[in-house]
Amino acid sequence: MTALHQEHPAHAHVHGPACGHPSVVHGDHVDYAHDGHLHREHSGHWDECEPGEHIAHSGHAHEHSDSCGHPAVAHGDHVDYLHDGHRHAAHEGHWDDH
Repeated sequence: MTALHQEHPAHAHVHGPACGHPSVVHGDHVDYAHDGHLHREHSGHWDECEPGEHIAHSGHAHEHSDSCGHPAVAHGDHVDYLHDGHRHAAHEGHWDDH
């Protein structure tokens, strides 16, 4: 999965384990979610971290909701649910890996 390189300008906040924003391991880095964006540190600045392709999460029988117990993170126009090292989002009758 490739991520688009889009720098998040004027991002003065430094993310880390104690910053208070939800984090999720994403390949070889960690994303931090806030303000409807997912950020990753890259070469001294913060990038928006978005997958470059659509990846359906097959075999995902669990239905996410406000009461499923997994952290919900606003992400643009939808909600991602974080668990098992993945970010899941509902999409046309299935769950996508983000």
